[in-house]
Amino acid sequence: MTASSSSPRRAAETRSREAILDMLKRRGPLTATEIAETLSLTAMAVRQHLYALQEEKLVDHGEQPRPIGRPAKLWRLTQASDRFFPDAHAELSVDLIAAVKEAFGPQGMDRLLEIRTRDQIAAYRRRIGERRSLAKRLEALAAIRSEEGYMAEVRKAEDGSFLLIENHCPVCHAAAACTGLCAAELSVFQEVLGNEVEVRRSDHILAGARRCAYVVTPLLRR
Repeated sequence: MTASSSSPRRAAETRSREAILDMLKRRGPLTATEIAETLSLTAMAVRQHLYALQEEKLVDHGEQPRPIGRPAKLWRLTQASDRFFPDAHAELSVDLIAAVKEAFGPQGMDRLLEIRTRDQIAAYRRRIGERRSLAKRLEALAAIRSEEGYMAEVRKAEDGSFLLIENHCPVCHAAAACTGLCAAELSVFQEVLGNEVEVRRSDHILAGARRCAYVVTPLLRR
C-alpha cells in the first residue's frame, strides 16, 4: 500500500476513534454494538478501534450481567483520555488559586468568586436574551457552556423538568482546589434561568460521578 492510499485510511480511523471517545464521554459506558449503531459502523470495526484505544490505555471495559446469555462488555473511558478534552490550563488555574489564598486569605478568594459570578451572570444573560421558553433558555445556556468546553446538552423529562448535563469539566482541577467554583456555578444557573425554576445538582464529577448534571424544575405559580 502506498503512502498516498494509506493516509486517507489513517485519517478515517482517527476520525472514528475520536468519535468513539466523544461518544463514551457524552453517554458513559456502552457496548460495541451500541456504539456501532450510533456511528453507522460495523460492530467488528468498532471492536477493532476499541482494542486499539485500549492498547493506548484510553479505554477499558467491565462486564454487565444480562438475563440471557453471556455478560455484556461495557467500554468506558480511562483517566488517561482526559488529555483529549479541554482542561482550561489546569496547572496555571490551581497555582493562581493558591496564590490568591496566600496573598488575600479566604475573604479575598470569596471576593474573587463574587466578581467572577457577577460577570458570568451578566455575560450569560446578554447571550441568552429575553427568550420566554425555559427550553430555549436552557438550549442557549447549553450552547454557551459547550463553547466553554463543558460538552453540555439538555434533556426533557416526562414530568416536565429538564436535565442540564455537562459531560466534561474543563476546570475540574481548579474546582477541586476551590470548591466555591462549583457552588458559584449553581448560583449562576439559578440566576440566569430565573426565579420561576428551581435548579439543583444531581450529579457531580468531584463527587465521583461521570458527569455534572442539574435538574431544572419549573415552579408552580399560584
